[in-house]
Amino acid sequence: MKLINFVIAFLLLSTTLHFSANAQQDSVVLNNIISKTKKLSDEQPIEKVYLHFDKPYYSVADTIWFKAYLTMEQNIPSQLSKIVYVDVINERDSLVETLKLPTTNSVAAGNIPLTPGNYKQGNYFIRAYTVWMLNFSDQYFFKKTIPIGEAIEKQLITHFNYTSTQTDKSQSINAIIQFKNADKVVQANKVVNWRVISNYETVSKGKGTTDQNGILKIKIEPRKNEIITNGELITDLSLTEKEILTSSFPLRPVKSDNDLQFFPEGGELVNGLAVRMSFKSLNAKGLAAPLTGNITDNAGNNLASFSSNALGMGSFYLNSEAGKTYKANVTFKDGSTKSFDLPKANPAGIITQITNTDPVNFNLKILANDPYFEQNKGKTFFIIGTQGGIIYYAAKTRLATQVNSAKIPKEKFPAGIVQVTLIAENGEPLNERLAFNYPTQENLSLKTDLPTYKPRQKVKLSVIPKNATQPLEGTYSVSVTDETKVPVDEDSETTILSSLLLTSDLQGYVEKPNYYFTKPDEKKLADLDLLLLTQGFRRFAMKDLLTGKPASITLLPEQDMRITGTLRDRTGMPVRKGALRLTVPGTSISAEAITSPSGIFAFGNLVIPDSSEVLINAKYSTNGSNLMILLDGSPLPDVGKNISHIGSADNIDSTLSAYLNNSKKQYNFLRTLKEVKIEGAKVKRPSHADHPSLSGLSSINATVIDGDRLKDCNSLALCLQTMAMGLTYFENNFYVTRDYQSGSRVPVQIFINGMALDYMALLGVNPKEVESVEVFTKDDLGTINRMYNTNGVLVVNTKKVVKSTMSLADLKKILPKENMLKFNPKGFSKQREFYMPKYINPANTYNFNDLRTTIYWNPKVNFNGSTPLVLDYWNADGRGTYKAVIEGVDKFGNLSRFVYRYSVK
Repeated sequence: MKLINFVIAFLLLSTTLHFSANAQQDSVVLNNIISKTKKLSDEQPIEKVYLHFDKPYYSVADTIWFKAYLTMEQNIPSQLSKIVYVDVINERDSLVETLKLPTTNSVAAGNIPLTPGNYKQGNYFIRAYTVWMLNFSDQYFFKKTIPIGEAIEKQLITHFNYTSTQTDKSQSINAIIQFKNADKVVQANKVVNWRVISNYETVSKGKGTTDQNGILKIKIEPRKNEIITNGELITDLSLTEKEILTSSFPLRPVKSDNDLQFFPEGGELVNGLAVRMSFKSLNAKGLAAPLTGNITDNAGNNLASFSSNALGMGSFYLNSEAGKTYKANVTFKDGSTKSFDLPKANPAGIITQITNTDPVNFNLKILANDPYFEQNKGKTFFIIGTQGGIIYYAAKTRLATQVNSAKIPKEKFPAGIVQVTLIAENGEPLNERLAFNYPTQENLSLKTDLPTYKPRQKVKLSVIPKNATQPLEGTYSVSVTDETKVPVDEDSETTILSSLLLTSDLQGYVEKPNYYFTKPDEKKLADLDLLLLTQGFRRFAMKDLLTGKPASITLLPEQDMRITGTLRDRTGMPVRKGALRLTVPGTSISAEAITSPSGIFAFGNLVIPDSSEVLINAKYSTNGSNLMILLDGSPLPDVGKNISHIGSADNIDSTLSAYLNNSKKQYNFLRTLKEVKIEGAKVKRPSHADHPSLSGLSSINATVIDGDRLKDCNSLALCLQTMAMGLTYFENNFYVTRDYQSGSRVPVQIFINGMALDYMALLGVNPKEVESVEVFTKDDLGTINRMYNTNGVLVVNTKKVVKSTMSLADLKKILPKENMLKFNPKGFSKQREFYMPKYINPANTYNFNDLRTTIYWNPKVNFNGSTPLVLDYWNADGRGTYKAVIEGVDKFGNLSRFVYRYSVK
C-alpha cells in the first residue's frame, strides 16, 4: 500500500540558480518536514466514506438504496476499517436510526425503508463514518441532506417562507403560509391556531384566519432576550369543528445582513505587490449573494471595479501603498448596498501565486516586496507540495530576485486538492495556496443496445472500459431513474468526484459541488480556483503539522464485529482465565472466550443480525454462580453537533411536486388499507403520572423518548447522553442545556419508576425493558427542584409486569441470572434485494401500473477485465428520459462517474 510518494525536485528560478541533489537531501529542515509528514501518514492515515444513493430525494414508504465506498489516501480502497456506520437524523436534530454495515473489499450495500409513522415529511441529515474516524473531527464524516416528502397521508399542501429582523436583544419574524388541500384547492377563510416552540418551550402563540387565497400572515415576537435560533412553528388549521390538520415548519432565523469576506492570495496583503484579492459573499442563509462593486482608497479615488460569479465569488488585483486604506463598496443582487474595509497590508512580506490554466503544470510565482527582499536576500526557502498530508513534491532555493517562478508538474499528484506551502529556512510556514488537479480521464462509460425503447421493454446496458488493452479492476454501482419523475439539478448533486476529491477536504458548506465536474471548461476551472481561494482548507495545515501536536488516538480501526468487557466477582475483583460462552438464541451463532489476567474478554469475528438478543454465560467458570459480566460501551458521535441545515429544501411540497404526484398514485393502496381501523380498549402506558411524587410535572413541558427507539442500545446511560433532548451530559450528571451553557451546574434529578436515583443507576437498566423516558427541562411547581436541590427531571418508565400468583421458583426463572447477561447489541443491518419486475412473457399484461422511479439499482457491479459487462433490466411504464449513472473506484484509487441517457416512448 502506497502511503507516501514524494519527489525532491529542483525549483528552477528565473535567475537559473541550481543546487545539487545532495544539498537538498542534506537540508535538516526539509528532512524534518518529510519525516513528520511520513510519520503522520503512517500512524494516522485518513479514511473517507462516500455514499452513492439511487436518487437524490424520496417519499415516505420508499426505500433508500445506497452503496458505501470506504477509501484512504489517494482514494485507494481502505484496509483499515471493516465496518461503516450510517446515521439518519431528522430536522429536530434527533437520531432516527443507525445502520451498521460490514464492508467487503472496502464497500458495503445498504438500504433504509422509509416506514410510514417512523418517517414524516422533512429534511433528513445523513452522515457516514467509521470508528477510526471518531479520533478526528466529525467534519470528516460524509454528510448529505435528503428531502423526504409525504404523499400517502397528505391532507394539506403548504408553502412557507419567513423573514426576520433582530438585534442582540430583540427579534421579529414575519411568516407567510399558504394552505391547500390534497387536490391543490386553496383553504380560504379557515381558522388557524399557531404556536412557536423554542428550547422545548412555547415562546409565542396566536390565532388567525386565512384569506381568499388560503394565505395566513403571522408576526412572531419572542419574549425579550430569548432570541429564536432553532425553533418550530406549529399550525392547527380547522376544517370543521372536529377536524383539525396540523403542520409544522422549522424556524432558524439569523441576522438578515449579507456578508462579504476577503482572502488575499498567499495569505496576506503586502505593500508594493499586486496581490490577487479573492472574495466570497453570502446571504443570511449561508448561500451565495451575487454582487457588483468598486474599490476606493482613503482619498476617495476609484481604483477598480469588480463583480462576483453566480456563486458569490470573484477576485481583483490590488497594489496597496503604505499609509493608505481601502474599501469595497458593493451592491448586492437584492438591491442592498454596503461598504467593507479591506484587510490591512503588511509593510514587508513575501507571497506565493499559482496560475492553474496549464493542463500539465501548476505555474508558481514567489514575490517579495522591497523591504522583505533586502532583509532576506540570499536566504533559503522551501516549496512543499502535498495532498492529504502526504508530500509529493519538495524543492529548495535561495531568494536571489524579487520575482521567482517555477513549474510544478501535475503528474506528480493524484487527482484532488493540492496544497503548496512556502517555508522559510528556519522551518516556519509563511503562506499556503490551494490548487485543484483534475482527474486525467474516465475509466469507463455506459451504452444501451438501443437509443429508444418502449415501456416495459428489456434494456441491455453495457459497462465499457475506456482502455480495451488494460484490464480494469474495481467496484461500481449503477442507478437508473425516470428523469421525468425525478428531475434534478445536476450542479447541486453530491457525487463520488465532488465528495472524495473536493468537499471532503474543505471546511464548510460548498454550494453546487457538482457544478465543477459537469462538463468542466475554462470558466468552471476558474470558478473552482476561486472556491479554493475562499473556502479554506481543513485537513492538513502545514503550520499545525510542523509545530502542533497530532490528534490523540483513542480508538482503533474496527476489523470485525466484536463484543468486549470484563468479568468480575461480587467483590469487584477481575476474574482471570474465566470461561465465557456467547450465543444468539434461535440461531447457530456462538463463540467462546477466556478472560485475560485483568479479567478482560473479547468475542471477535461475530456476524450478529440487527435486533438480535445475545446471551453471555459465565457459568462454566470457577464460582460461575457468583460472577458479574460487565460490557464495554460503544463509541458514538454526538447527535445534533455541527449539523448544518444550509441547503435544506424549504418547501418540499412544491420542490418535489412531480415526484410526490407520482408517489401518491404509486402508494394509493397503502391509503386504502389504512382506512380500515380496528378499535380496541386502549392500554394505559406507564408515565410519571403514575407516581404521586411526580404528578405535579406538566406533560406539556415533556420530551418523550419512546422505548422502541432504545431497542438497539447496549447501555441506557450511554444512549441518553445523545438522545435526551434539552439535556447536556457531563461527569455522570445531566444538566439542562440552556442553563448549563449559561454557567449553571445544578444537575437534573433522575427517577426510575418513581424512585429518585443517580446516573449510575441507569447502568443497571435494560434498554429493552424501557417503556419510555420523559425529559422535563422545567419543573413548573418547583416541588422536585426544591426537594432534591436539582434543576430539571429525567423520568425512566419501565414496562409493566402483569401481576399474578407466582411461586418462588417461577420468580427465579424470570430474574436475571448472576452468571448470565442478556442484551441487544447493535448488529449488522439486514440486507434486502432491489425488486425489479421481469416482463418476460409479452402475453402477460401484468395488471398493475408500473410507476417505479428507480428503474434499476445494482450496487455489485464488480469489474475485473477489459471486456464490456452487460446488465439487463426492464423499463417501467413511464415515458420520457431515463438517466443511468455509474460510480465507483478501481484498485488504484481512480474514481469514475459516467452519466448516460436514453428515451422511452
